[in-house]
This record gives sequence, structure tokens and C-alpha cells, in this order.
Amino acid sequence: MSAEDRVKELGITLPNTPPPIANYVPSVRTGNLLYLSGLGPAASPDGTTMAGKVGQEYTQEQGYEAARLVGINILARIRGELGDLDKVKRIVKILAMVNCTPDFTNPPAVANGCSDLMVEVFGEIGRHARSAVGLTALPNDIPVEIEVIVEV
Repeated sequence: MSAEDRVKELGITLPNTPPPIANYVPSVRTGNLLYLSGLGPAASPDGTTMAGKVGQEYTQEQGYEAARLVGINILARIRGELGDLDKVKRIVKILAMVNCTPDFTNPPAVANGCSDLMVEVFGEIGRHARSAVGLTALPNDIPVEIEVIVEV
């Protein structure tokens, strides 16, 4: 099944992706690699903006859902850049940054929200290398920011 068909089957509506909030571009393609700038959970499913730390305003499970929202925004950005998710040959690497309290020690569990989505949509080519780190601050106090490298 194609990635585009899988997105439909999962009932995912890809949003318009937000413009950059500083002096950078949303993505850079060099050769067969597409580097995506970091994205956050632009809005939750009910339309509210997410702000706060995992371990304080958000539980680990809510952080997972925030990372899944970021994954949906990543899919939208990929489609916007390539025109079609089926042009993806591989999700190569994900860097997940989790805005968390100093005592929150499980950023990988939060990052799984995005990683699981990539595998659901792309299957085996969605499996990727990954780093997941906890930070004390992210832009606009978003709970998760994720950047991705994609082979096209």
C-alpha cells in the first residue's frame, strides 16, 4: 500500500505547514536527501496551541501525542516539498527534542509518537536512526520539536 493511501486509511488530514519563525528555510534538498527544519505541534486536534513542558504541563503520554502531531506536520511538509509522499525512499534520521523538566528522563518514549507514525505510514522504509534528547526550553515553549532527514 502506498504512503498516500496509508495516510487516508489512517484518517489523517495533513495540515498546511507553518512558515519558518526565524531566518531559515523549511527544508533543503541536496542530492537525494531532503533535510527538514525542526517542526513543532502547530496545533492540537482541537485547534489549541501547545505550550509547556513534559513532566509539568504534559504527561509522558501527552508528550507522545504531541510528537505524533509533529509527525503529521512532518508528513505535510514532506508532501509540500515533494508533491507526493510516495517519493520517499526512506526516513533516514529523526532528531526529537523534548521540552521537559530536569527530572523527566524518558524523551525516547515521547519521540516514539513520531517514530511510530513514520512506521505506520511508510512501513519498513519508515524505520530510522534517531536521537531523542530532553531540553529545558524550546521556541515558543512548544513541548516537542523534531527535525528529519529523508531519502528521496
